[in-house]
Amino acid sequence: MKKQQHLLNFYQTMSSRLGPSNWWPGESPFEISVGAILTQNTNWKNVEQAILNLKSRNLLDPEKMFFMNDEQLAQLIRPAGYFRIKTTRLKNFLLFLYNECGFNFSILEKMDLEKLRTKLLEVKGIGPETADSIILYALNKPSFVVDAYTQRILNRHGIIHEDADYNEIKELFTSCLPEDVTLYNEYHALLVRVGKSWCRKKTPVCNQCPLEIYFEN
Repeated sequence: MKKQQHLLNFYQTMSSRLGPSNWWPGESPFEISVGAILTQNTNWKNVEQAILNLKSRNLLDPEKMFFMNDEQLAQLIRPAGYFRIKTTRLKNFLLFLYNECGFNFSILEKMDLEKLRTKLLEVKGIGPETADSIILYALNKPSFVVDAYTQRILNRHGIIHEDADYNEIKELFTSCLPEDVTLYNEYHALLVRVGKSWCRKKTPVCNQCPLEIYFEN
């Protein structure tokens, strides 16, 4: 089966079985961006607590966070883990926002996608997955997000080789799918849901997975 048809079948099957994902949780582009940075190497429940800490003190605001003491910010985001490293990453991102758009996300939304992605990747602590998450979920631009779940699912189904890198997998999706923000958003969300619940790293539950019908031993 051609890879394009395989990917389209995957999407239709997951969508029919699981229903809408309604991703990414967040009340503003800035909140979504903060979540994308904080979720590195931790689970979403921990990120939610860190964001709640900021919200409860009315500090989930780019300008307020920009001028916040690093130690204060570190303690507020402590539940997200690696809190000192992530404080530095957030401050780097905040400096980027200050320099590029004066904290006005509508300016970023008007920026050319590839130019924006290049600039984000120049921010220390923001890699391809985080950059694409910010672009797709916070700024509503069609940049497909690849994560460990995506790589694992596609590798187990023989669609990519084990050593396929981020850009190779991203190119697979963007070359096979229509360039559509809603589709990219939902597809990535569905893969995450399948990866978490069934296509686990050590204990996969293949016989109950929505994609079981496509699995070939």
